[in-house]
Amino acid sequence: MTSTNITWFFKDSVIGICGAGAMGAGIAQVAAQAGHNVIVYDSFDEALDVGKTRVAKGALALLKRGKISNEEAKAIQNRVKWTKNIKDIKPCKLIIEAIIERRDAKVDLFAQLEAIVTSSTILASNTSSLSISSLAMKLKRPENFLGLHFFNPAPIMKLVEVISGLGSRPDVVQSCYNLMEEWGKIAVMAKDVPGFIVNRIARPFYGEGWRAYEEEAASAATIDFLYRDLAGFRMGPLELGDLIGHDINSKAAKSIFNAYFGQTRFSPSLTQASFAESGFLGRKSGRGVYDYAEEAVKVGVDFAKVASLKMITCGPNTDFAKWFTSAEIDSKLPDGFVEVDGVLIGFSGGHTAGFLAYLYGMPVALLDVALDLNSVSALAYCVSDERADEAARAFITGLKKKAVRVKDRPGMIVLRTLLQIVNAAVDALRDQVADEAAIDKAMLYGVNYPVGPISWARGYGFDKVCAALEAIANETGQGRLYVANEKLKSLARFSKNT
Repeated sequence: MTSTNITWFFKDSVIGICGAGAMGAGIAQVAAQAGHNVIVYDSFDEALDVGKTRVAKGALALLKRGKISNEEAKAIQNRVKWTKNIKDIKPCKLIIEAIIERRDAKVDLFAQLEAIVTSSTILASNTSSLSISSLAMKLKRPENFLGLHFFNPAPIMKLVEVISGLGSRPDVVQSCYNLMEEWGKIAVMAKDVPGFIVNRIARPFYGEGWRAYEEEAASAATIDFLYRDLAGFRMGPLELGDLIGHDINSKAAKSIFNAYFGQTRFSPSLTQASFAESGFLGRKSGRGVYDYAEEAVKVGVDFAKVASLKMITCGPNTDFAKWFTSAEIDSKLPDGFVEVDGVLIGFSGGHTAGFLAYLYGMPVALLDVALDLNSVSALAYCVSDERADEAARAFITGLKKKAVRVKDRPGMIVLRTLLQIVNAAVDALRDQVADEAAIDKAMLYGVNYPVGPISWARGYGFDKVCAALEAIANETGQGRLYVANEKLKSLARFSKNT
């Protein structure tokens, strides 16, 4: 196979899948929908039967939604062959491994495959965490090996991370990238680093959610609600952990942490590890952060009581001024704050309300960040003292929103999480894991983030991101965890000069 003919290498080719589990069956369906004949190998009869049923259900779901005809639904199923004989996979030009996430098992499988396939066959791993270069170490033809990381469920999730190992041929990688796009996927090139793009950058989403829970910033249900309502995430980190399984999620966190030699930004949660070790795994065990027993009482969000609107004055450069047309401009107020009955109210910039109250000599209430103030149903606030509580509730009531009081902590809850996701994203940018566009695309389509982290940081202001991280680092005393990296600081300097 040469670089001149690889472009057409996959045309009308047979695709091989090793592993008939959820991921393997899902990838098989994707390839069959794209018109390929597919051979799925698994050593267990039961797995093959379950996989076949999954593909049939997937085709039926498309039919019911009017995406395909009855004939095409049958054709998709007929294009997939199921086998226990690994030698049946020999004719395939591309073979994607989707077996257990264990290095020894994958290495052994690839050795078996190399013994039966042709010298031009491309082998790919769907691993979500193992090094592609390491998996290729014992291969005779590492140049024909790469990573193709699909996301579960593969027929629905758009993203595929295309990972080049140290020995991967660039034209092989590019050809597979092109093939993924032909399959209707959104492909992104990723460097072979632990977690690749998505699982690396997503760690702070879980990590900060668990820190908020451990510090009792709010109840679990309230924390998850704020992630959904203020930031637009489809699920909060605690409920998502319950869905994934705390054993799986905690293991992934430890794996990423250890792979980066203990870099503190990826610190796993001791509390989540305790949940996993105690059998509180989430939905699959009936109990995790939440209780899933039929008789369990559903836990609600802790909304604060409404309060009457007070007299408001606004500082000269605050967005609050346009919210209240009758507001009186007061240049004596700190920038970005309004005054409600002797209490300063503004959005969190990383510092605690208590610190700012000491700095300004007035009670302070802070609001957590909201991606879209028009669409949110609530606003979260923290206060320096009880005098600030009523003023904050009155102000939020005036905006026709529900109020949610949370603990006064640096960066509050949602802001701190978004800042750390940005920090991790720019870490990846600095390390040349992927470019800006690929990073944002990966987080949008790999884990359904409401906005790409670098795009959000650019809109929020890289200088504000750095200042907020510095405030959090200073007040928590955890500089290594929260300090803005040098790439983020350079982006802040550059944005100021343009």
